[in-house]
Amino acid sequence: MLADALRAEVYRFSLNRLQVFVSVFLTPLLFAVGGVFYHMISKSKGEEAAQAAGLVVPASVEPVNLAEAFSFAAAGSANGVILICMLIAAATIYAGDYRWESWRLISARNDRISLILAKVGLVKLLAISVSLTFLVASVIFGIAQAVIYERGMSFSIDGAGAGRAALVWLLSYVRIVQFTLIALLTAVMTRSLLAALFVPWALGFVQGIVGTAMPLLGWEPQMWLPQLLLPGLAYDTLKAAVAPGALAAPLTDETVWRSLTGLALWTILPLIGALAWFRKQDLSKE
Repeated sequence: MLADALRAEVYRFSLNRLQVFVSVFLTPLLFAVGGVFYHMISKSKGEEAAQAAGLVVPASVEPVNLAEAFSFAAAGSANGVILICMLIAAATIYAGDYRWESWRLISARNDRISLILAKVGLVKLLAISVSLTFLVASVIFGIAQAVIYERGMSFSIDGAGAGRAALVWLLSYVRIVQFTLIALLTAVMTRSLLAALFVPWALGFVQGIVGTAMPLLGWEPQMWLPQLLLPGLAYDTLKAAVAPGALAAPLTDETVWRSLTGLALWTILPLIGALAWFRKQDLSKE
C-alpha cells in the first residue's frame, strides 16, 4: 500500500513541472551558469589588471581536479537556497490535499500512515535528485574553470576522501529532510499551505539569530542546549567532524554525540508528531 501511495504521489508531483524545476533544477542551473560567467569575468578582469600594470601572468600548469566537485557538492547540497526551494516543494506536497480538499477522496483508498509516509518518501526522492543535479553543476563549474583558464583536467581522490565526502553528502541529505519535516508537522496541524511555508522559514530564521547570539547568551557550540535547540548548528558540527582532509575539525566524541542527538530529534519528532496528529484528524472538516 505504501508503494502504491508513493507511485501516486510521484505521478501527481511530476505533473507540476514548475515545482519540479524549482525544487530540483533551479539552484544547480543558476550555480552552473553563474560559475561559467564568474570564470569568464574573473579571467577578463585579471588580464586587464595585469595589462594595466605591465605584468605578464603565466598560464597555470596545474590541472583542475574535478574530484573536488564531489566534496564541494556534498557540503553545498543543503545550502540556504536549496533548502528554500525544497521547502516550497515540501509545503506543496504536504499541504496540497488540504488546500484542494482532496484528503477525503484519497484517504478512502489507503491507510493514513502510508499516505503520509508516501509524501515523505517523495520529498526524500527530491532531496536525492537535487543533490545529484548540484553535483553535475559542480562538475560543470570545474570544467568551465579548466576550459576558460586553459588548464588541464584530472580526477584524483583517495578512498578516505571519497568516504568522508559521502558522509558529508548523507548529512546534507538528512538536513534537507529534517528541515522539510517541520513543514509536514505544520501542514498537518494547521491545514495551511502558507503556514507550512512560513513556520519552518521563521523557525530557521530565529534559530539563526540565536546561533549568532550564542556568545551573548554565554553558550559554547559544544554545549547540550545549543546542540539540541539549533539543528543547523548540529548539522554544521557534524559536517565539520567528517569533512575531508585538513578541513576536518578536531571535535570530541561527546560533542559529536550531542550533535547527532540534536539532529536526530529534530528529524524524528516532527515525523512522529505529524503521524500521530494525522491518524486522529477529522478530514471531514476540510
